Amino acid sequence: MRCPFCGNIDTQVKDSRPAEDHVAIRRRRFCPACGGRFTTYERVQLRDLVVIKTNGRREDFDRDKLERSIRIALQKRPVEPERVDQMISGIVRRLESMGETDIPSKTIGEIVMESLARIDTVAYVRFASVYKNFQEADDFDRFVSELRPPVKADE
Repeated sequence: MRCPFCGNIDTQVKDSRPAEDHVAIRRRRFCPACGGRFTTYERVQLRDLVVIKTNGRREDFDRDKLERSIRIALQKRPVEPERVDQMISGIVRRLESMGETDIPSKTIGEIVMESLARIDTVAYVRFASVYKNFQEADDFDRFVSELRPPVKADE
């Protein structure tokens, strides 16, 4: 593993332990050249996924990009980091087990929205506002009104 500080390719593993509910291995590494310490994660990858964008462009699936967008939606929300990691791992496993290597971005967005709706409605609305490209306040109002249970009129 290349050192992120000095580029040395001869780094040493100092500690390994399970991470993220035993779906990854967390390794603490040390670089003898510069003395830097850093952490790497090793995960099982069932298949190489390719995302098909709405404009038809193809792009390699990037777990880090998925994680960034989910963490932005969950920013300052009372959700434990372990729960977020479990959700992300679950989404990736679900995508990998679909049987297809080409996954439409729309499918990924729907799965993320479904997962966020289960753990935090504010994060769900935040993600949806970007995913569905809300342009004005009325878009939020329509979307949120679909989340609310219907009010029964007094007869």
